[in-house]
Amino acid sequence: MKVLVTGAAGFIGMYVCQRLLARGDEVVGIDSLNDYYDVALKQARLARLEGQPGFRFVRLDIADSAALADLFASQHFSRVVHLAAQAGVRYSLQNPRAYAQSNLLGFVNVLEGCRQSAVEHLVYASSSSVYGGNAKMPFAESDAVDHPVSLYAATKKSNELMAHSYSHLFALPATGLRFFTVYGPWGRPDMAYWGFTEKILRGEAIDVFNHGQMLRDFTYIDDIVEGVIRVLDKPATPDPAFDPQQPDAGSARVPHRLFNIGNSEPVQLLHFIGTLEAALGRAAVKRFLPMQDGDVPATYADTRRLAEWVGLPAKTSIEAGVARFVDWFKAYKADESACARKAAP
Repeated sequence: MKVLVTGAAGFIGMYVCQRLLARGDEVVGIDSLNDYYDVALKQARLARLEGQPGFRFVRLDIADSAALADLFASQHFSRVVHLAAQAGVRYSLQNPRAYAQSNLLGFVNVLEGCRQSAVEHLVYASSSSVYGGNAKMPFAESDAVDHPVSLYAATKKSNELMAHSYSHLFALPATGLRFFTVYGPWGRPDMAYWGFTEKILRGEAIDVFNHGQMLRDFTYIDDIVEGVIRVLDKPATPDPAFDPQQPDAGSARVPHRLFNIGNSEPVQLLHFIGTLEAALGRAAVKRFLPMQDGDVPATYADTRRLAEWVGLPAKTSIEAGVARFVDWFKAYKADESACARKAAP
């Protein structure tokens, strides 16, 4: 297949591209390479892809309607994995327009490209953030998601509604994946576990919000990517059990599906930090703080629907996943320091 992967220089995007290339698919990866976080990290991810047979990178902003339409028209993609987005909950408090530009306008452009090109299946990134203020655990796709607590979450719910409308109007098979706290090597510097690692190694205090009582369904990158690939290979179909008299929020009578993709074993933040301390061989200096605006106290994925649809990927334990991240992080920072020394006059 020829597959378009948006956000190819991103954390999940790089791994998805690698998996598709390894099995022989042709991959076109696009990314705007914006400076929301370190561009050098994005370029380093791309360097792992460029030169591989079947891969082509195009620097492109999905909010550029004309450029994206031209790409779809010229490439004739079989399937699309849409991972490009303005990420982050807290950043949406400072720069809300970036979310409207990328997550709303950009997503419309992707949907239009898929419609005009008769793409066989669109798989797109949603987020566990859509569950917002919900208190019922675990989070299930059938739950209403009408109370977002951040603009980021609101844009992700909007994506689900927009995709459903295109499935209804144009019979576009589309599947949304609600990711739960993805972590691992080549991850994002704006994520808490990355910041914790940097500060622990420097001997600086780490901010522990909600006094460490947060619960997070941490999910290792390999498990996430396995789920993405399995879902991509099974295009969405209408749910024959959908009842419009009692509509299920996570189902549809059009070819649109929604799935949680997480570890289904929430971990207390203090336990995660303890695992990180053990892997680093250093204790963290903790500064306990109240909950931040836009955050939620817990996430917990009910993944039964994903299991029924494509089976569940193997679960990587927190201990194994954190150890792999720490090993990678130390090596990456050592390479970064070596490059800086060589560049110094």
